[in-house]
Amino acid sequence: MSISLTFLCPVAGDDTGRPIFDDLAARERGPVGTDVVGAVPTRYSTAVRAPSLRCARTAHALALTTEVEPALRDFDYGEWRGRSAAEVAVTDPYGLSALLTDPDAVPHGGESVRRFCRRIADWIDGLPPHAGHVVAVTEPAVARAALVHALSAPVTAFWHITVGASVTVCLSSRNGRRHVRPGPMPRVEPGGFRAAPAARRRHRRNPLSVALGSATPDSYP
Repeated sequence: MSISLTFLCPVAGDDTGRPIFDDLAARERGPVGTDVVGAVPTRYSTAVRAPSLRCARTAHALALTTEVEPALRDFDYGEWRGRSAAEVAVTDPYGLSALLTDPDAVPHGGESVRRFCRRIADWIDGLPPHAGHVVAVTEPAVARAALVHALSAPVTAFWHITVGASVTVCLSSRNGRRHVRPGPMPRVEPGGFRAAPAARRRHRRNPLSVALGSATPDSYP
């Protein structure tokens, strides 16, 4: 039996210009989902979403009837919730460095990267073999953890995977073999759907790399 899992991550949760360690920014923004209309697969068996406000609003904007899945909640940033990576880099640079280099570190008092990745992996592995095509509206961190699991990558790869706004990550499994297919969501254009040209896509710098004085995730410590 084949299982296909599509993650929709329509909100750029990794942006130093907003509080990224929570979904507080959703309360200050207008309606979401304009860049992800048409991204939902034509056919799917189940739709779930993370419990956060922005995932709820995105699912509503996409007219998706979803079930709340607590296991897909965002990474628990503990005392860093509501703060930007740049702020944390100033007030607790050693803690931020520990978070990026040690998958078992919990400088914020919340969840370790290893435990977070294990939580997402357990949810994926727990899907019934007859689940079919599952659509999940989640935070980018959840999709990154899913990719770590699907690729059998070390947990330390978590911070080296970029999953930004308007990205669909499809994971399919058949007979125990996993296949990963990442790709951009289509942009809505007058007269129909079409993918936005690469040159027009807005480049977003990863805030954690920015906080550490770098522009590329591959240069993390």
